[in-house]
Amino acid sequence: MSIHADINKCLAELGRLAPDGYFIGLHIRFAAPVMQFQTYPEAWSDHYTREAYALRDPTIAWGFSAEGASRWSEFTLPDPFNILGEARKFGLNYGLTVSCGPISSRTIASFTRRDREFTDDEIVAISHQIRRLHDITQPPESLTKAQIEALRCIAAGDRHAAAAAKLGISESALKARLLSARERLMARTTAETIQRAKEYRLL
Repeated sequence: MSIHADINKCLAELGRLAPDGYFIGLHIRFAAPVMQFQTYPEAWSDHYTREAYALRDPTIAWGFSAEGASRWSEFTLPDPFNILGEARKFGLNYGLTVSCGPISSRTIASFTRRDREFTDDEIVAISHQIRRLHDITQPPESLTKAQIEALRCIAAGDRHAAAAAKLGISESALKARLLSARERLMARTTAETIQRAKEYRLL
């Protein structure tokens, strides 16, 4: 199974376990996640963004202060802006936050239901899926010399033919190097591959 198929399988199971929405930030580095997925109601997402709640969100604060899982009703952190109270106005009545990984590459995910608290068994199942997602999306420590050379040429503005000529390889060989780098960094395009490689300080 490919990484993308594995990710989609995990997300489908999490969607079943959290029918009223979730937010997953994988490998948060330099204040931004490497990958993120969210299915919260659009009205809540818009309100959350408009009010800049991410800077004050107790679920994120908890995720950076602890590893494991906690129902929102069990939080002891302050919520001076009543963000969880605001969430309930949008149907996010019961919540769960799961956190794992080192502080330098932390994964934080939150899940909601409108009908009831998450059960202990559901928390175990959700935590398992989040750990799985964290592990399979672990950013690589390095790229091959060939992948770096190909990406550097494209990042410098070379077209495929010019980059291939510069490296003394065929255009199809260049494309193969770009594709392997894209798969290694779990990117959808070459431009995204270059951006991620720079973010990971691999270029």
